[in-house]
Amino acid sequence: MEQLPAISARDVHKSYGSLKAVDGISFEVHVGEVYSFLGPNGAGKTTTVEMLEGIRKPDSGSIAVFGEMPWVSASKLRGRVGIMPQDFRFIERITPREAIKYYCTLFGVPDKSAELLDLVDLSEVQNVYFQNLSGGQKQKVGICLALVNEPELVFLDEPTTGLDPKARRKIWDLIRKLKEEGRTVILTTHYLEEAQMLADRVAIMDHGKIIIEGSPSDIIKKMGKGRKLVLRYSDTLYKHLADELKLECSRSGENINVSVNSNQDVLNVLEFANQNNIELTSLSLKEDTLEDIFVDLITEQEEAQ
Repeated sequence: MEQLPAISARDVHKSYGSLKAVDGISFEVHVGEVYSFLGPNGAGKTTTVEMLEGIRKPDSGSIAVFGEMPWVSASKLRGRVGIMPQDFRFIERITPREAIKYYCTLFGVPDKSAELLDLVDLSEVQNVYFQNLSGGQKQKVGICLALVNEPELVFLDEPTTGLDPKARRKIWDLIRKLKEEGRTVILTTHYLEEAQMLADRVAIMDHGKIIIEGSPSDIIKKMGKGRKLVLRYSDTLYKHLADELKLECSRSGENINVSVNSNQDVLNVLEFANQNNIELTSLSLKEDTLEDIFVDLITEQEEAQ
């Protein structure tokens, strides 16, 4: 029997007055994958996620989570879904340990406070009131509460906002662990490198629509502008690259950006520099990132409005 997708959305619309927050989007999320929503503020990401969570009901179209409408079957899905909302807030005068124990009681599961606190490095502040935690520590409490019921589907909305680089990497490792365990993760993030690193597929949204969907590597391959050689500017080198090698070049401050189509193009540049005693004090070969694609796509959408 074919496995149902974790999430299926078809032609979903949601408006607030004249504002079309979500404008006819369709997508599927497979069981066991990390799926990320990306987009500028106001793109419709939060509204989309809230409809998937059952917090809001679409005006039209269909949404199914494990085959159930989330706003109708909330009680049935409660044990299978974990949610960490954006800007997580909780009872001010409760400690992380007490919060987790409380949630364990609600879900009727054994106390997992020690395990979860250790998982996100909160053990040292387990007895500190929530109101006195840092922003990043509060985020971690939210993640713990989302995992209390060992959910099959986890919604993480901006889970690494406010975290230092070390703590952020710890959460990345946690998301990878969830995937290894076969759980499905919906990741909303403003950090494009985070999505590129963690997501199996991403959906880039703008003005309520999904403008492109796919794996980060496929999107980069399809929409990217190829490899670029970045090296320190030299009049002689720039003239040779543009006039003799016929390579597309542009100056950016003290650097030259050179579009290269093959390894031979790179070798030709290096050979000319070597023969003419041009010292390459800086040199790098770059490929477009998901962030580069994102910026280009959103800029194109804004110009088309």
